[in-house]
Amino acid sequence: MTFDDVRTFALLWPEVEDGTSYGTPALKVRKKLLARLREDNDSLVMFGVPLDEREMRIERQPKIFYFTDHYRDYPIVLIRLSKAKRAIVEPLLRRHWRTLASKKAVKAYDES
Repeated sequence: MTFDDVRTFALLWPEVEDGTSYGTPALKVRKKLLARLREDNDSLVMFGVPLDEREMRIERQPKIFYFTDHYRDYPIVLIRLSKAKRAIVEPLLRRHWRTLASKKAVKAYDES
């Protein structure tokens, strides 16, 4: 996968728009960060992943999931896009989108 692949499916969801964060491509929902590409152009900064879930994912799939000390205390996991498949990335991203999007947008998406 690439960030362009992620962008392609995420932009289909209501209220998602292109943006930047720390000088890298990002996706935002109502001006809040959904995900961003790290400076290595391969790692997706995935927000909204509880620490216990992050640890489990890293333990089970260390080639895909990891984190750095910078993110140690935050509900964030890094995803190596070159090793990941859409079936892994999309559900995590959609879950976080649901927390950022308006209730109206989520309802409309669910009903479509």
